[in-house]
Amino acid sequence: MPMEGFGVFQVPESQCEEVVRNAICAGYRLIDTASSYKNEEAVGAAIRQAIQAGIVARDELFITTKAYIQEMGYDNLKEAFTRSLNKLGLDYLDLYLIHMPLGDYYGAWRAMEELYAAGRIRAIGVCNFDSARLMDLCYNARVHPMVNQIERHPHYQRHDELAIMEKLGIQPQGWAPFAEGLNGMFTEPVLQAIAAKHSRTAAQVILRWEVQQGVSIIPKSVHPERMAENLAIWDFELDSGDMQEIRTMDKARPSMLDCSKPSEIDRLYHYLSNPVLTSL
Repeated sequence: MPMEGFGVFQVPESQCEEVVRNAICAGYRLIDTASSYKNEEAVGAAIRQAIQAGIVARDELFITTKAYIQEMGYDNLKEAFTRSLNKLGLDYLDLYLIHMPLGDYYGAWRAMEELYAAGRIRAIGVCNFDSARLMDLCYNARVHPMVNQIERHPHYQRHDELAIMEKLGIQPQGWAPFAEGLNGMFTEPVLQAIAAKHSRTAAQVILRWEVQQGVSIIPKSVHPERMAENLAIWDFELDSGDMQEIRTMDKARPSMLDCSKPSEIDRLYHYLSNPVLTSL
């Protein structure tokens, strides 16, 4: 799995095909979507165009999608997988994830284990699982999750959880590495100073900080110049002092998703029926 990919959450289907095509042309090879994003068909169309144009081969791409709460359960998951695969127009998935630690995800996981054993999926994993839920699933599964995709950024660093994932052999992947700019992320004095020191942007410092800790990242932008900027993080390195300075920014609480709050659970269950709701 590439350490840096491209996410399409909140990219409208009408715009998504062009955006993903631009991302592939920019050099992204991991594309991350989900059934609840309502843009799998557009992602699939962009992939086909890129392959047909000779820009990339299928085996150079790493395509991820996710099953949402209403798709949990053994039978539901099998149907959801087929539906997503058809929308994407693919013969297999590189990574399939349980989107939320809610609903009958144990039944869904059994179905995913079977699809993995059959070669329909190259890797299986979960999203938004805290350490307790992750450990419980590992103790009850034949195949451990290979990836846990979590909210992770300088304001919510989750070092203890990363240590547990390392112990369990699970690759962390950070969604919303910029926290969508909330709470003044891009104007943080610490990030501004480090960015100036390395002649980089605050966004590049954040992404570099993530990958130096072994966290895969899936930033999103609809702007080609920012797509290129987000990829240009592989020719510099943060030193130990930089890393320690960023560690002081940790607020130890989520900026976007808190699955421990009853109001958040209610929101997530009603997400698909309310287009005003945004953050997953």
